[in-house]
Amino acid sequence: MTNAASIKDQIKKLVDIQAVDVDVYRLRHELEEKPAELEALKAEFEAKKANLKKIEEQLKTLMLKQKEYEGDLKSKEELILKADGQLSQLKTNKEYSAKLLEIESIKADKSLAEEKILVGFDQMDAARKAMEAEKIVVAAEEKNYLAKKKEIDDVLAVAKDQLTVKESQRNRLTPDVRPDILSRYERLVQNKDGLGIVSVKNQTCQGCFMHLTEQVMNKIKINEELMSCDMCARILYSEEDL
Repeated sequence: MTNAASIKDQIKKLVDIQAVDVDVYRLRHELEEKPAELEALKAEFEAKKANLKKIEEQLKTLMLKQKEYEGDLKSKEELILKADGQLSQLKTNKEYSAKLLEIESIKADKSLAEEKILVGFDQMDAARKAMEAEKIVVAAEEKNYLAKKKEIDDVLAVAKDQLTVKESQRNRLTPDVRPDILSRYERLVQNKDGLGIVSVKNQTCQGCFMHLTEQVMNKIKINEELMSCDMCARILYSEEDL
């Protein structure tokens, strides 16, 4: 077998491998990118859940404060009742006046407690409304996330099966390629977006679309050596001359 025939045969085999590797590269890329896409969706969903949790905690805090205010109000009412009951037992005007001042002070504190309770009711009502609205958002986000998750999981399952088939096809082809040529091709595939060998059309490299000289074109046609593009380094071949 002449060297030209040998190189031509090797190029044909590389072209066959490249046809498989296009799918292998795409499938591997998909298997790498889809989980990241799923994680991003999950992060958005978790953020919505965290926001709902925050609102629920705020409502819980408001409810605890409200209980404190109500307890304080009850305490003030009891103090007022007690002080009112003591008025009839006082013997001097001075003691009576002092007790009235004490009662007025307690009533003022009671008014403040009542005001806090009213404000608390408004705050709790707003928090409940925010919570219910956020529950709707979270439910919609969960539905969207689960639907997308199933979609991505299905895509990944299919991609894994397809990749297994493609890698099996590749493994049947690679033993027919010289180790040095295969190694050179695989380095290019790894570094050149899955394309290690490309055709030449209209005197142009179909990898980077660099215009090729007549001298390079002639060497490609005679198939005596592997020719590479000076710009992208990919192996070149002419479909017409294979």
